[in-house]
Amino acid sequence: MRKPTIGITANFAASDGLATISKAYYHCVERAGGAPVILAPTTDESILKAQLDSIDGLLFSGGADINPLLWDEEPSPKLGGINAERDRAELLLARMAYRRNIPMFGICRGLQTLVAALGGKIMQDISDKATVKHSQDAARSEVTHSVRYAKSTMVKELSQAEETRLLVNSFHHQVAAEGGPRFKVTATSPDGFIEAIESAEHKPVIAVQWHPENLYDSAPESSRPFFHWLIEEAGIYSKAKQLHGHIITLDSHCDTPMFFHLGVDLAKGDDRVLVDFQKMQEGRLDVSNMVCYLPQPKAGETFRERIHFPIESPKEYTDFIFDSIEQQVAVSDGVAVIARNIDDIIKNKHCGCRSIMIGIENGLALEGKIENIEHFANRGITYITLCHNGDNDICDSARGSNTFGGLSEFGKKAVKEMNRLGVIIDLSHAAETSFYDAIKESSQPVVCSHSNCRALCDHPRNLTDDQMRTLAANGGVMQITMYDGFLKKDGGADISDVIKHLKHAIDIMGIDHVGIGTDFDGDGGIPGLASASEMLNLTRHLIKAGFSDKEIEKIWGGNWMRVLKKNTKY
Repeated sequence: MRKPTIGITANFAASDGLATISKAYYHCVERAGGAPVILAPTTDESILKAQLDSIDGLLFSGGADINPLLWDEEPSPKLGGINAERDRAELLLARMAYRRNIPMFGICRGLQTLVAALGGKIMQDISDKATVKHSQDAARSEVTHSVRYAKSTMVKELSQAEETRLLVNSFHHQVAAEGGPRFKVTATSPDGFIEAIESAEHKPVIAVQWHPENLYDSAPESSRPFFHWLIEEAGIYSKAKQLHGHIITLDSHCDTPMFFHLGVDLAKGDDRVLVDFQKMQEGRLDVSNMVCYLPQPKAGETFRERIHFPIESPKEYTDFIFDSIEQQVAVSDGVAVIARNIDDIIKNKHCGCRSIMIGIENGLALEGKIENIEHFANRGITYITLCHNGDNDICDSARGSNTFGGLSEFGKKAVKEMNRLGVIIDLSHAAETSFYDAIKESSQPVVCSHSNCRALCDHPRNLTDDQMRTLAANGGVMQITMYDGFLKKDGGADISDVIKHLKHAIDIMGIDHVGIGTDFDGDGGIPGLASASEMLNLTRHLIKAGFSDKEIEKIWGGNWMRVLKKNTKY
């Protein structure tokens, strides 16, 4: 077992051009079981990416003030020494590392760096408001004031103290004024200043305002646990990276093409969408199944009124979306490649490319013509979601009006034709009657590409335990989705709820019948799993929840690949 590699930011002095670090930082990392390396400050993103690819954890060290001009604030007369080169490098490094779910520990200035980089606010000087001495004259190994931390936080858990009071040292005059949306404040000084933060999005990120590297021997309770936490989390991150290196990670459902009318650029990366080729690389996601979503017109509406492009026909619109996906892939310079089958996925994995598969969400695309299934099969679609939010000419929807009492006669023929042509039948959005009818008619395993457990969240779009047992008996898979309303009835779901739904589905169906279908860009996305860049965070949580490597491989793509192979006609 190799030691986790911990990158430590250097204190850079513009006057002499030296990038240096106190030995206390790397000694603490070594003693906690890590292998420290010093990171030179640079704003070259390709170099930063290489640095981040080579480490398992990141320690932001202390040092000089941060230039307030970087968050559009004029400098206070009490501002100390600043270094724009270090500031820009570390702010960029923090943002890139956060997107990649790399474990991070910030110390003093490091806390302020994380806050400034990720949407919080910095107070330039606290001297006029402080009633506690925050820049001590005593040796750095002395504790000189206390902090109080909130219950149910990592600071409390790591300190293992019965009380909520911790003695610390202090060397600063800048401070975080607000943690921002990505952090929650976990400790404060007696005069009310922020002394510790942690991720509010279930990521491995913590920071403290004091200097634990100087207290490793003199005050171990306020120092050692943080370094040991960093090494432990870095070890989990390293294992997650290794897993992603040799398994197929597959998201069975995203709606990113819904945003093509905005001119999004999947090749370069686009903050307006949750899935693009750059985010897939950051999250180490191998396969994204991008669907053409077709809204179901209501009574009196035309299809043209429901879409953003001047296209009248559902079939024509679907072909247009597929053409657009292929065009985006074509200009990605090989970063992403269209995949039609398992062989393509495996080949792309070996080449280091991201695989993009295509599917149809709403059989409205068929326009009631059975021959159109073959047309789309020839285009290389993976599956057709039989309906969406409303009955169509194939079947009744979970949010429909019970038009047919299940599958229509055309729907039964469509199921048979999809079986013949190797197109997977997707029953997410289908009414229960349609669900059971389709499984009865199908000679091949079916899927629910983005559905959750009704026992945990009572919503008609979720599956009952009986449906799940029937799906397992059919040999199919249920892909747990990140849509808040399908995870938790009253909302406010996070990554822990995904784990709960996964565990319940496994309890009912077994490990061979579950997977991941995020519904990103179709309102999917929750704290901890907010975009394709955060997919590694799911693996981290699966590891921490006790899933084995083999189980994680099945969840992440193995089960879906089995159904894909069973349905594929070579």
